[in-house]
Amino acid sequence: MKIARLPRDDRSNGWSAILDARRPAPPLAGDLTADWVVIGAGYAGLAAARRLAELRPEAHVVLLEAGEVGENASGRNSGFAIDLPHNVGSSLEELEGSHRYMGLARFAIAQLDRLVETHDIACDWSPDGKYHTAVSDRGVEEVLTPFARELEALGEPFEWVRGAALQAALGSNHFTAAVHTPGGRLMNPAALCRGLADSLPENVTLCENSPVAAFEPGSTIRVETTGGSVRAPRMIMAANGFSEQFGYYPKRFLHLVAHASLTRPLTAGERAAYGVARPWGLTPANAFAGITMRYTNDHRILIRQGLAYCPSQRFDEGARQRIAQEHKRLFDARFPGLDEVGMAHTWSGFVCLSRNAAPGFGQLAENVWGAVCQNAVGVTKGTFGGTLAAEMALGEDNPLIADMQSLGAPTPLPPRPFLDLGVRTRFAWELWRNRHEA
Repeated sequence: MKIARLPRDDRSNGWSAILDARRPAPPLAGDLTADWVVIGAGYAGLAAARRLAELRPEAHVVLLEAGEVGENASGRNSGFAIDLPHNVGSSLEELEGSHRYMGLARFAIAQLDRLVETHDIACDWSPDGKYHTAVSDRGVEEVLTPFARELEALGEPFEWVRGAALQAALGSNHFTAAVHTPGGRLMNPAALCRGLADSLPENVTLCENSPVAAFEPGSTIRVETTGGSVRAPRMIMAANGFSEQFGYYPKRFLHLVAHASLTRPLTAGERAAYGVARPWGLTPANAFAGITMRYTNDHRILIRQGLAYCPSQRFDEGARQRIAQEHKRLFDARFPGLDEVGMAHTWSGFVCLSRNAAPGFGQLAENVWGAVCQNAVGVTKGTFGGTLAAEMALGEDNPLIADMQSLGAPTPLPPRPFLDLGVRTRFAWELWRNRHEA
């Protein structure tokens, strides 16, 4: 089976641009035989390879990454490890499902806490939680108030923040109210991916810049790159949306593109004028009309806005300057006292969603397991998905595997072009309907 479409690194990722240079692992060269091959070194692939190696220290695990670690989707997100479901229902069944999901997410966060500390991963890992914000009174009524009510039903801690207190926390008077939840983490996602990759156990061979050109399933799996091949009796698929190219989950995934910009560091004078001491992260009441923002430990501000349907998994790089200008306009509207601060980096990243928000998890063939489709919450979902896929493949008894399976499986999508028309119509409707949250 030839692989027709591969990730493409445009070298624009701002999170990695602000880091020191890193020497990637050598690409695959020659023909290897291994006990396991893992495809994709994002959060799921890194977690799966680590767990296989920990539980079977005598086994040889080969981890193939098409580009460089931290340069694809896992290193391009907004840098949130989120412990709460995005949408919480109020029925007993929905609340029980939320408890299961939170158990999975907190399992992942605890694992990442441990790895960051144990391996001294310098990724600005911060236990600052997040603000879920609304611009309008309507957003407070329709989104934040039900969210707070459901957190109460779950027994989860949270705090309403409004008025002067919210302006002091964020340095902006653009928002009407926020619900702050303390359990999440903030980080530089590219630095976290690099640190996880560079601290893998010795029985993992990481091969970067090794895109898969051909794949042969069977009792012995053969994966071919331009530089060599790997033969292994078992495989874990962790290439997220690109897993379709290998024949898994065909016509199940929606591919979106999101855009982000990161400012230069604020000067000492600008920081004094801004007046905010702690890093923060906020998610909008509506993901279509609102924007996600961060204030980082090194005094930069992140803007992520602009979610579009992109089934080709290719983005026109000529539009980057226009996107940067739009992000600057949004920045100025929220931080009018920082007019001289510009966007130092602007980039795009691809998001993989399923129609029913379910992950692609579990056994895909007799000797293949998968952890893909993180539905825009890759740091936590990728980590627990990859870890549990490895444990399932090894026959480990972990009750969290059942919790993971309870999240369901991706459902089929309508055929194209009806799918394209439907998605674009829905996006336009969401933007118009929620314009009060812009």
